Amino acid sequence: MMSVKSVSKFLSLVLRHKPEVAGLKLDPHGWVDVDKLLDGCQKLGKDIDMAMLERTVVENDKMRFTFNGDKTKIRANQGHSVLVDVEPEEEMPPLYLYHGTLERNLSSIKERGLLKMNRLHVHLSLDEETAEKVAARRVGASLICKIDSGAMARDGYKFYRSKNGVWLTDHVPPKYITYLKGAIE
Repeated sequence: MMSVKSVSKFLSLVLRHKPEVAGLKLDPHGWVDVDKLLDGCQKLGKDIDMAMLERTVVENDKMRFTFNGDKTKIRANQGHSVLVDVEPEEEMPPLYLYHGTLERNLSSIKERGLLKMNRLHVHLSLDEETAEKVAARRVGASLICKIDSGAMARDGYKFYRSKNGVWLTDHVPPKYITYLKGAIE
């Protein structure tokens, strides 16, 4: 049986980026039928059953996945590179949010701000510690950006919070960013 971590990585691939790998197509809101997902996993030789799927949803430390009410469908909460609308609710953000990345991105961020790149939104963290963990997943020196999300909201930028607490926005212009680690302004 696969570990929760390896199932989570596989589900991230299938439910966020490449559903076709498991012979799936996400609906417009990112949902996929659980039975079809499990069939697709079996065809790929992935030893994933409903119990393991439930464990992965519950035990994933990043709370990346959600079942619908009767557990017949599943989707990733955010982080998609395929075009879906996971229906995040617009919310007023806290005064400050944080973004963890790599120091090698500093010149681009100073010039263009934080861009969503191949994702549907820029992902922001509620605290500096979480941003640091995000940055640490990549190889290289960390850069932690402090976002003046309160000022952005006052200036008309929209923010959303995903089901697992990740804050989302379309773009963070350079003027709203200060650098906490990895860069001296």
